[in-house]
Amino acid sequence: MSPNDSNSSLNSTNAIAFWKKDWTNVQSSLSSLRRSLATFPSSPLRIMRVSQLDAALLDSELIEIFKEHLWLLFSFNPKIKQIFEPELLCILQFMYRLTVYESGASYGAQLQNLKYRNEKQHLGGLQSTAKDSPLTKFQKFAYIASTVGCQYVWMRFNRLVTAQGWGELSEDDPRKIFWKLLQKIENIYKTTSLLNFLIFLYDGKYSTLTDRILSMRLVYARRIMNRQVSFEFLNRQLVWHVFTVNLQIFL
Repeated sequence: MSPNDSNSSLNSTNAIAFWKKDWTNVQSSLSSLRRSLATFPSSPLRIMRVSQLDAALLDSELIEIFKEHLWLLFSFNPKIKQIFEPELLCILQFMYRLTVYESGASYGAQLQNLKYRNEKQHLGGLQSTAKDSPLTKFQKFAYIASTVGCQYVWMRFNRLVTAQGWGELSEDDPRKIFWKLLQKIENIYKTTSLLNFLIFLYDGKYSTLTDRILSMRLVYARRIMNRQVSFEFLNRQLVWHVFTVNLQIFL
C-alpha cells in the first residue's frame, strides 16, 4: 500500500469519527426539540360530524337487525326472551362491541372510514400528526365494560325495581329512597350526555360521553379519503340471516 493510500484511509477514518462525535453531542438538543414540538401551534384535526353520527346510527341499526334475528330464534318459546332478555342483549352487545377491541373501530365506524385513537397522545401540537396512537388495553376494556356491562347492570336492576314496585313504597322506606337516587343518577347522566352532545356539535371531537371520559376520538382511518364504503358487514349479516333461518327450520 502506498503512503498516499494510507493517508487517505486515515483521513476518512478521522472524518467518520468526527461525524459520530458531533452526532452524539447533538442528541440532547434534538430530544429537547422533539419534546417542544407538542407546544407548537398546529392546524386542528377536523372530522366530519355527520360521519361520526352516521357511524353511531349504523351501529344501532346493525344491532337492531341482529336483535331481530336473535328474537326469531326464541320465537318457539317467548318466555326465554322475557326472562333472559338482558343477558341475551348483553351477549349480543359484547360480540358486536368486541370489534373495537380487535380493530379499534366498530362496524359503523369502519363504514365511514373512521377509527378510534388515543387522544391523550395527541395533545397540543400533536393533534394533526400523520400517525395515530392506538388505543390502550385499558381504554378497550373500559369501553366494552361501559357500553356492555353498565348497560346490562342498569337494565337488569331496573327490571328488578319495577317488578318489586320500589317506586310505589312509602317515602321513608330505604328502597324508595334508593329508587329516587337511581332516578337522580339517570337524570344527571341524561343531562351530561346532552351537554356533551352540544360540545360535540361545537368542536366535533367526542360524540358520546363514554368517548370523552376515555379520551377515545374518532378520526379518519385513511386521511386521503374521507369516506369508505365496505360491504363486509353486509356479508356477515347475510351469513347470520341464513344461519337463523336454517336454525328456525330445524327447530
